[in-house]
Amino acid sequence: MLAAVIAQPRTTILVRAGFPQPGCAQVRVRVEGCGLCASSLPLWEGRSWFQYPRQPGEPGHEAWGRIDAIGAGVDSLAVGDRVALISYHALAQYDVAPADAVVRLPSWLDRKPFPGEPLGCAVNILRRCDIGPRHTVAVVGAGFLGALLCRLAIHKGARVIALSRRHSSLLLARQLGATPVKAGDGAIRAVMEMTGGAGCERVIECAGEQEALDLASELVAQRGRLVIAGYHQDGPRRINMQLWNWRGIDVVNAHERDLTVYANGIRAAIELIADGVIDPSALYTHVFALNEVDRAFETMRRRPDGFVKALILT
Repeated sequence: MLAAVIAQPRTTILVRAGFPQPGCAQVRVRVEGCGLCASSLPLWEGRSWFQYPRQPGEPGHEAWGRIDAIGAGVDSLAVGDRVALISYHALAQYDVAPADAVVRLPSWLDRKPFPGEPLGCAVNILRRCDIGPRHTVAVVGAGFLGALLCRLAIHKGARVIALSRRHSSLLLARQLGATPVKAGDGAIRAVMEMTGGAGCERVIECAGEQEALDLASELVAQRGRLVIAGYHQDGPRRINMQLWNWRGIDVVNAHERDLTVYANGIRAAIELIADGVIDPSALYTHVFALNEVDRAFETMRRRPDGFVKALILT
């Protein structure tokens, strides 16, 4: 099979690798495509603590495709099922995953791309936010994940403020029903004016950057909740502990590692799409082939006007 390998920082090569074999309670999937996650960008860019070359297909974890082989002990899935899967080497033509991390897709999603992992992630983050209909929610970082969370929070009846440095992301947030605020100088003052000086009962940080974490902390109301949804992959972080102490806020790290929770989030996302609550299809803005992984990462790094989500089709 063909698989992408990050051979060194910013250099991905296409190699022929052996077919992965499903073990007990695993399935093998012929991958149709895989979303590209912003959390993978530091691995591609290079950091001193990463070692290269990476394993074939790494770090693809937002895949979908059809099951073509089943390991022992799997009776809930069948060869030919079209599925979303949570795996870690899906920038390749085939990958294996535990059956518990595989979700069968309904027929109405046939021939449509479905990077299930980030869709389920958004649903699981929303659950950890505990958003109510009278809450004001700030979403810091209005990319793919932030856009989904804007829509989900609005569906909960909340008033949503979306903050981003990018003009196109702010336009998207407005289209989704959020109030856009440009991140940077004046953002804190603008949000405080909109909330009568109280701040926001819920703040969701989606960017995975120090600057975004600092901004998000400043926006939380007393006894509010700061939800860390961004994946902070590129080094340690500083926090304003005095601010957190003084306001008495709750801080939630909204990342999951239980595969069952991940899978249930994907199933819930499918239901929300079916009900018309979210429509991720318009957020898949850039598509690349398996031999264009470097170009896809570079596009995600530059984030040209209109960029939201890149997909790698295999």
